[in-house]
Amino acid sequence: MADGKSYFFVGVGGSGMMPLAMILAARGARVAGSDRTLDAARLSAKFADLKAKGVALFPQDGSGIVSADQIVVASAAVEPTVADIVAAEAIGAARMSRAELLSTLFNASALPIGVAGTSGKSTVTGMIGWILHALGRDPTVMNGAVMKNFARVDAPFASALVGQGDAFVSEVDESDGSIALYWPKIAVLNNVSLDHKSLEELRSLFGIFAAKAATTVVNIGDAESAALAMTLPRERIVTFAVEAPADLTAQNLVPEPFAIGFDLVVEGARHAVRLSVPGRHNVSNALAALGAVRAAGVPLAEAIGAIEGFAGLKRRFELVGTANGVSVIDDFGHNPDKIAATLETLHAFPGRLLILFQPHGYRPLEVMHRELITMFGAELGVDDVLVLPDPVYQGGTVTRTVTSGDIIAGIALAGARALYIPDRADAAAHLAAIAKPGDRIIVMGARDDTLSQLAVDLLAQVATG
Repeated sequence: MADGKSYFFVGVGGSGMMPLAMILAARGARVAGSDRTLDAARLSAKFADLKAKGVALFPQDGSGIVSADQIVVASAAVEPTVADIVAAEAIGAARMSRAELLSTLFNASALPIGVAGTSGKSTVTGMIGWILHALGRDPTVMNGAVMKNFARVDAPFASALVGQGDAFVSEVDESDGSIALYWPKIAVLNNVSLDHKSLEELRSLFGIFAAKAATTVVNIGDAESAALAMTLPRERIVTFAVEAPADLTAQNLVPEPFAIGFDLVVEGARHAVRLSVPGRHNVSNALAALGAVRAAGVPLAEAIGAIEGFAGLKRRFELVGTANGVSVIDDFGHNPDKIAATLETLHAFPGRLLILFQPHGYRPLEVMHRELITMFGAELGVDDVLVLPDPVYQGGTVTRTVTSGDIIAGIALAGARALYIPDRADAAAHLAAIAKPGDRIIVMGARDDTLSQLAVDLLAQVATG
């Protein structure tokens, strides 16, 4: 469907937009786009990578919308007053949401594999994509994060892989309800927990998604997912769980600082598995991926051999470096489950945690604030230090019902060491100033690509401190 068509992406540098633009460009479409980050002269390497892949770049001033034949693609977050949208309306260009376009490509593929769940989507998508690629299945992969296995010096932003095989592997998003557009043959459901929507809404969205698939791979170690699995015909589900009975079970976990081993038990047989990414949560992710590729016809032994080669994703427990005995880790954790998984993985080994968590918006903070307070109160160690700057704000109308200061006040009442430092640079400088050998500094948050640069800057501060 891509050949010869012309697409213009409003916000082309976004984590969900960039890989989609890459896939279309690789499939022969004419692709252009704009981004306010480009206009602000930030993250130049990202836009250089897009340009190298044939994507034409324009200021976000409407100048790139020149023909009614263009299909203008924008996420729900783009407001109608943005100049490109105004220009598209004036010229009569067709409009598509990002989800509408992605789901059209996904649904048209011979083997659509959709990965859903509140946490772990990008990692499981990357694992499935890597296994299929390593075993010669030549998949197309649409991810919201850079997959280290496919990144190169001349192509550092490998959040998409374009192949000629049957499989189209994509994470699917529940945050805006667009998960309803996807029709997977193989569906993966990692977990169901609060993030953008109420649990009642999530149960409905994930339930409809899972019911469409010929095979649904579901985490029955998660209570909400297990309840959903009970609504599906048993012959259409593959279950997995860590240290609990399931079709695929992980036992005897052996953690390492940046890896983990375990025994995989399937149909009574035991298989040794080692991952090159750490944490119990990644064992669960690996079970999901192994279940999915097995449903796609990949022999289990071959999948186990391939998955050890999965190098992980950028911003998923990524070690930026170590200086003066202090390690700096960049992590995408932004909801209670993701953050807890990272903190639990780190607490398996000695060393104080110094955490900078930038909430990914005022609305998510409002939805999750009680759960965040409870989680940090439970997960922070006696010596750990947490700092919260103000949430990500990228313009537009937003209510500030709950603030970072409110979260810190709640955590402090639970007895943990937590500080509200509104300016992000000041928050980072505070952690660098108090860091000492053996500490781990973790930069956490989503929806802000400059957090990775902040982690790099923090490492430099520690090195010179």
